[in-house]
Amino acid sequence: MTSLHTTRVRRRRLGVAAAAAGLFATLLTAGTAVATPDPGDAPITPKGISAGQEAEATAAIRSGEIPGVDEIVHSPNIKHLTNVPKDALKGTNSDLAFQGKYAFSGNYDGFVIYDISKPSSPKTVSQVLCPGGQNDITVSGDLLFLSTDSSRSDDSCASTSQPATEKSSWEGMKIFDISDKRNPEYVAAVETACGSHTHTLIPKRSSVYVYVSSYSPNEAFPDCQPPHDGISVIKVPRSAPEEARIVNFPVLFPDGGNPGAPANPGVSKTTGCHDITVLPSKDLAAGACMGDGLLFSIEDPVNPKIIDRVQDNVNFAFWHSATFNQGADKVVFTDELGGGGAATCNEAIGPKRGADGIYDIVGRGDHRKLVFRSYFKIDRHQADAEVCVAHNGSIIPVKGRDLMVQAWYQGGISVWDFTNSSAPKEIAFFERGPVTLDRVTTAGSWSAYYYNGHIYSNDIAKGFDVLRLDDRRTDPAKKVRMSELNPQTQPDYFAR
Repeated sequence: MTSLHTTRVRRRRLGVAAAAAGLFATLLTAGTAVATPDPGDAPITPKGISAGQEAEATAAIRSGEIPGVDEIVHSPNIKHLTNVPKDALKGTNSDLAFQGKYAFSGNYDGFVIYDISKPSSPKTVSQVLCPGGQNDITVSGDLLFLSTDSSRSDDSCASTSQPATEKSSWEGMKIFDISDKRNPEYVAAVETACGSHTHTLIPKRSSVYVYVSSYSPNEAFPDCQPPHDGISVIKVPRSAPEEARIVNFPVLFPDGGNPGAPANPGVSKTTGCHDITVLPSKDLAAGACMGDGLLFSIEDPVNPKIIDRVQDNVNFAFWHSATFNQGADKVVFTDELGGGGAATCNEAIGPKRGADGIYDIVGRGDHRKLVFRSYFKIDRHQADAEVCVAHNGSIIPVKGRDLMVQAWYQGGISVWDFTNSSAPKEIAFFERGPVTLDRVTTAGSWSAYYYNGHIYSNDIAKGFDVLRLDDRRTDPAKKVRMSELNPQTQPDYFAR
């Protein structure tokens, strides 16, 4: 594998063949988009591409427009410190969480704990086999939380894949005691309607509240019946996590939410939320809910109250995730066009679909509104064999500026500035070239987060990456130190 510094962001004109092959039309007319498919115990079957698409990508590599297969390229202000390949857990890498000197890596087969006290040389502390896609992961104190959104035979870590049509099948939230990082102990499980695709923590002194996001009900699923228009709220006593239980299922869409097609072609029908980000210091939450974006109050975490709701029925297909800026007057929503399984970073798709949407929060109290300002999308076109999509990221804490690092699957990692909501711009990047050129593959960065001076990325296929960002615009963030970070539970970085 080679590494190349590049001093310019190249505007690549890739993807014309995709339109001819019908991909563009497919994306525009698709019904409900879904997040990365839960494969159960079987791998996702790669999709083939046309000879024209493969030839176009080969020519782009030869001309230097895109990196070669597995080649690493990055801007001069980013240094790739190390990569830790997958070891015992071979499944898809998913989300990340942090606590002290540890990083916690979700994987469809379980989770891994790394010692990152020396970022350039992470050490594997433990690996826990506990299959259940997608194993979205968070930590709080001595507790670790793991989402299961694939139908399983039971709630144990020895479960097997089982159809959701069977009443005995289990999906939901698993809870571990991580007081001994070398020997995590599975201590509790809570079954939730439609499983737990992602979850978000609201930590309190004696308990942790968990917002469980799930979606796509079906009349054939005994434990996931329509309508599914809310979220599960779990209360977990810190001193007795085995007593964790659901305390509410607040309805967020009393009118049913976005109807999707045919009223709104190419937009997902809202049947729940994909991801929620909370800002506890401001009692605020932002929900990315399939066909809708939400702003709501969590002053009473058991009974969240909707403040505003927005839709984008022109350019957004699937509202995937949300990030507040530090000042709590902006929200970045991401669009998972193609469901995390398509090549959407090319000329055929363009700069507005499959992008981030930047919204200002205007007004006060219950009268606050989300006001759209602009889109941001990486302009480094990817090959039609590369799944590229706007995915998970976090704020880079610099006073007076709105900076973010974000994962884009095979589009790599982007660092960008949205201080001016109407004119966002990329300031740094890191990416790998295609895994292969003969078929569409799901790979690249699932999550990229800034934690205590470094960027950490969970690459779906390649493992755990650590990068250092050296730039006068972001350097002040190196002085900010956190004892814990779950990116969907955003901290007040500058609280005294």
